Amino acid sequence: MSFLPTKLTRRLFPGHKRSAVCGKGGSGKTALVGLLAKYILGHEKKRLLLIDADPTMNLSMVLGVKPEKTVNDIRERIIREARSAGRSEKENLARSLDYMLFEALIETDRFSFLVMGRPESLGCYCPVNDFLRSGIETLAENYDIVIIDGEAGVEQISRQVMKSVDIPIIVSDISNRGLQTATLIKDVIQSHHKIFKYTRMGLVLNRVRGQEKELEQYILKTGLEVFGFIPEDPDVTRFDLYARPLLELPEDSPAYQAVSRIWVELNAEHFPGPMRLPSAPGLFP
Repeated sequence: MSFLPTKLTRRLFPGHKRSAVCGKGGSGKTALVGLLAKYILGHEKKRLLLIDADPTMNLSMVLGVKPEKTVNDIRERIIREARSAGRSEKENLARSLDYMLFEALIETDRFSFLVMGRPESLGCYCPVNDFLRSGIETLAENYDIVIIDGEAGVEQISRQVMKSVDIPIIVSDISNRGLQTATLIKDVIQSHHKIFKYTRMGLVLNRVRGQEKELEQYILKTGLEVFGFIPEDPDVTRFDLYARPLLELPEDSPAYQAVSRIWVELNAEHFPGPMRLPSAPGLFP
């Protein structure tokens, strides 16, 4: 079953949401995207598009799908063909962009998935990046919810994926170094606000183990709204060890339940403030 309308029937779905999940390598951002997807698919009748914008391309394993083509494959094809193309050939190439993106789009019965891939051609290809980004933004208009698994910062997202998201979510582990990195990511996002639009930004702390009180001052120093806490979960570790999709994680998984609460609160009409994990007493008393 296809969720994607044809080019002739495409329309903008009202109230669609776009989120970008950022964080340093190993922070757990890809797992967060997978668990957000699990909740949305199980509880909301929404058209969901997931975009893997991290060059490591790990989101496909978390989702249990195998991409055959990436957006970068399309980028390389455009660069290669444009070098020897005349004016009319370039116009035909531009008109075929929709169909080229469709070739890279994975559509399951439950969600759609797009992998950006690893850039290979050296040099600046800003016109090509702008061309592809425009196509991706048009594609994204067909979905109620878009979640992007990004790199540490937003530069690559704004340059190659889309210029605006509703909520950048910064993921950090419970460590001083991780929180310092989260602060740097926040500063970069704020410095790009004129070219990368967003409405709200916050922090998700991953793999909490009960020692959060010791780092409370560092959490506050980030200057970020705390969206929530995800406890260390042996189920997530086990699924990662055996390369099992997190979409199959048990409903009673502590990590899944925490992510579910985060998503519900983020979409509530009135966000009640920082979430508190029962296993982390003393944080933000």
